[in-house]
Amino acid sequence: MRKTIFKKLEAQGLITNYNRLRKNLPPKLPKKVFIWDETFREGLKAPTVFLTYVEQVKLAKLMDDAGISIINVGFPALSEGEKHNVKRIVNETFKNATLTASAQATEESVDACLECRIKEITMETPFNGLNLKYRLKTTKQQALKKIVNSIEYARKNGANVNFVLMDSARTPLEDILQVFEAAANAGARRLVVADTVGFLRPLSTRYLMARIRDGLPEKIKEKAALSVHCHNDFGLATANTLAAVEEGVTYLHTCLAGFGERSGIAAFEEVVTALELLYNIDTGVDLGRVYRLAQAAEKAFAMPIQFHKPIVGDGIFAHEVDQELEEMQAHPLLFEPFPPEIVGRETSLFIGRNTAQTLIQQLLENAGIRASPRQMDELFRHIKGPQERLDKGESQMTFYQVKKLMKELQKGYTMWDFWRLVEQITRQKPKLQEDRKDKRY
Repeated sequence: MRKTIFKKLEAQGLITNYNRLRKNLPPKLPKKVFIWDETFREGLKAPTVFLTYVEQVKLAKLMDDAGISIINVGFPALSEGEKHNVKRIVNETFKNATLTASAQATEESVDACLECRIKEITMETPFNGLNLKYRLKTTKQQALKKIVNSIEYARKNGANVNFVLMDSARTPLEDILQVFEAAANAGARRLVVADTVGFLRPLSTRYLMARIRDGLPEKIKEKAALSVHCHNDFGLATANTLAAVEEGVTYLHTCLAGFGERSGIAAFEEVVTALELLYNIDTGVDLGRVYRLAQAAEKAFAMPIQFHKPIVGDGIFAHEVDQELEEMQAHPLLFEPFPPEIVGRETSLFIGRNTAQTLIQQLLENAGIRASPRQMDELFRHIKGPQERLDKGESQMTFYQVKKLMKELQKGYTMWDFWRLVEQITRQKPKLQEDRKDKRY
């Protein structure tokens, strides 16, 4: 259906699809990409979000059924609880997806993955000056040696390795090429460019990916595929992911509903739907399962999806009846970007307070119903009544109470509250540096 609906309208001369113009198709555009889900790694970084094992398995099975290629099931070295869950999920049966787990570039972190019988480890570490100085507190040479040793250690123990260069987007190109070449020669089979703070824009992403692709030796490109991981701090995660695809990147990190740390990462449903419908690229995903996955994620995360969220929001295919009703019924694509059935949705029409009385009368007449003026007034009062009787101030108060409750559900201890709790329990006052919050920069 997705492949024929637009072509049919084009052939009939009813629409022009600029996406299909040859000059708008980048020469490096792949025919197929692979979706790499990070919901259990990245999504769970959202403040105090917690998934039970049952919720995690249910989501993973839905992802597998939908055709997602790779599922990151967690970070075993993070805690014993995390390790226990990863061990259990590895014992589940998956038809399509490969399971991977995250690790730092240390033997201890790799061992935690191996303990869980993970066959594919995703190793992540930064390599730029800011991270070397303030996070890793090591030299570039020492960091590089640690990366190579850790990858070789994992490979010797029978695991495949993916390498994620954290904060790639702010790392000098020569350093990216150096660490990627070293990682690939040590045995990494996928090299992930991570825009960890969402700092790139689409043209910058295309520039960086092209320079990395062209700068790597041919023997490296033959043994290791490029991947991308885009954060959404500027609302550009999906656009940047698509920009990377335009430069030939084939492994794409996404998260259900775009959940994740801070503003999240590229939203699964946006990326796959755009690739399938706007680029005609095979993602391996059954688009008909996209909406169900988003609903399952919303329930498990206890985080509401915005009404205006692309693809899966409640509002995208909902229309209040107005003067364009007949046109809408004649052909929904007059007012919708694609048939909602493609992603498991349906068009919803509703009569609201903005629907004109004359249009309501026309609807009745078209249905063969004759209503007197008194009956029309009563009908119209019923339609407008609930909203007009609604106390907006009370509604706003309820809204903010719900919002406050949601914040409380997601809130952990602030650092101030944490140290106060420590002092109450240990009867010892911590020796802390003065607050440097306003002096960080």
